[in-house]
Amino acid sequence: MSDAIWSSISDPALFATVLRVMTPLLLAALGVLISDRAGVLNIGMEGMMLSGALVGVLASAWTGTPMIGLLAAIACGAALGALMAMAINGLGTHFIITGIALNLAAASATTLGLFLATGDKGMSGALQSGVLPSIHIPLLRDIPVLGSLLSGHHMLTYLAIACVPLISIMLARTPFGLHIRAVGADPKAAAAAGISRNRTQLFALMISGAFGGAAGAYLSMGYVSWFAQNMTAGRGFIAIAAEVMGMGTAWGTFAAAAVLAVAETTAITMQALGLPNELMQMIPYIVPVIVLTVYAARRQAKARTHS
Repeated sequence: MSDAIWSSISDPALFATVLRVMTPLLLAALGVLISDRAGVLNIGMEGMMLSGALVGVLASAWTGTPMIGLLAAIACGAALGALMAMAINGLGTHFIITGIALNLAAASATTLGLFLATGDKGMSGALQSGVLPSIHIPLLRDIPVLGSLLSGHHMLTYLAIACVPLISIMLARTPFGLHIRAVGADPKAAAAAGISRNRTQLFALMISGAFGGAAGAYLSMGYVSWFAQNMTAGRGFIAIAAEVMGMGTAWGTFAAAAVLAVAETTAITMQALGLPNELMQMIPYIVPVIVLTVYAARRQAKARTHS
């Protein structure tokens, strides 16, 4: 058994699997990061991902163009982000309740939408949905070992990784990033400086939703090539955990998403080796609970030290 485990761990294909698993978590976690820095933790990320996954499949199947499916998924997520912002700032609802309501509504609405489009409540196998392409980087792909590790991955994998430094720079060095951080840190001080909390949170939640829609499109048009009922399987909540683990930074969120992806990949690998299925499926959910518990304990200890 130990030889089989070592052989699986040392397989170069394992790196590609980690990237494949990490991509939707990273996209969603970066979306959560942007809204959280604006003062609204996007609890509705799960519903945005699920909605984007379905809309992407439907749009790509109806138009025959995968990129239109991706754009439709992003637009769907952004629209749900705008709806969430209007509920929170326009109707005065709490962001946690709003997010939970969005998740519940998305779970039901996507099942209904799938049934209306295909006559099936389980999956979209009847639709000829498109698949978003992988990218083979010229020159790099011809380098032994390194080429197989860094080239040939999904386009959204490269996009997700590229967004990490871009979001880090945006939050730290642009006026819009300053507005986001100001509203999240002290809305009253931001208002005194002429920064609109409602408008900033609206844009932040729309961007957050767009990332969620892209993450959902990856699940249904990259990870696999179909939509299935509740196919996000809690990844939106794991993305929230990754953002919290990342302590409000893009690079920290990237590292947390990578750790959680390794945990899920390990679970998949161990499951393939014949270890108990139920135990292995727990790993991706246990890891963030343990990390967040340790993080909370350290913050409480630090608070007691300074008090």
